[in-house]
Amino acid sequence: MRTSPQKGLPLRRRAYGGAMRVLLYLSAAATLGLLAFLIGYILYRGLPGLSWEFLTSAESMLKETDGILPAIQNTVFVVLVTLAIVLPLGVGAAVYLTEYARSRRIAGAVEFAAETLAGIPSIVYALVGMLVFCQFLSLQKTLLAGALTLVIMTLPTIIRTTQESLKTVPQGYREGALGLGAGKWRMIRTVVLPSSADGIVTGCILAVGRIVGESAVLMFTAGMGTTLQQFFTAGGFTKSSGATLTVALYVYAKERAEFGLAFSVAVVLLAATLLINLSAKLAARKLKKR
Repeated sequence: MRTSPQKGLPLRRRAYGGAMRVLLYLSAAATLGLLAFLIGYILYRGLPGLSWEFLTSAESMLKETDGILPAIQNTVFVVLVTLAIVLPLGVGAAVYLTEYARSRRIAGAVEFAAETLAGIPSIVYALVGMLVFCQFLSLQKTLLAGALTLVIMTLPTIIRTTQESLKTVPQGYREGALGLGAGKWRMIRTVVLPSSADGIVTGCILAVGRIVGESAVLMFTAGMGTTLQQFFTAGGFTKSSGATLTVALYVYAKERAEFGLAFSVAVVLLAATLLINLSAKLAARKLKKR
């Protein structure tokens, strides 16, 4: 017969433990309640304005229609380009710092720089991106300039999360692989990286979340256009300017005071975030099985 672990404790300690347990339950309930309220309110305000035409058409003053297809297109493009650049750079830098760097002073300096860059406000990145990519490199306000700025902004997150995940891999895994005759790169590629797939995917989710939710950087560097982009024509994305979903939400809410449409865009952002998280979790499970 099982007995309560607190049965033999003094009354004061049992009362203190019970009070702490109640506070923990209340904290968890408050957190879940706040989350449910936010999601419920956004769905309540945004779902009535959501339609297939709203998702698959562009805004037109002549036809008097509202649509966010250009914003969805721009968001997907910015996310893909940013990840295509930042993931190899971030994961490669983390692998070097964890597995190859011999000077701990240099590695510590790079880690300190990454932590410092991760705490810089996004408006600072927006100003730097505007000066460097838009003006100095003459990219103007384009989606490419916005993606390159987001690469700099999300790179510290990828480096730090990947590095911490690599450090959790037991040293015995490395020694076992090397003992079986594997080279160092083969050991990293076949043992260390698959074992730290969860942390890398977590860093990817954080990076995507910051990319999708960023507005200040993209308003300064990518513009606020609402027309469909022709990415595969001459010049392509290097000459295309446009608003992502977060910038479109800002325009509807702040510039036009159309809060119903703004909440509809927010619903799309919630759905996109959920889809990204589920896809990343599934990808991490498949990588671990391999």
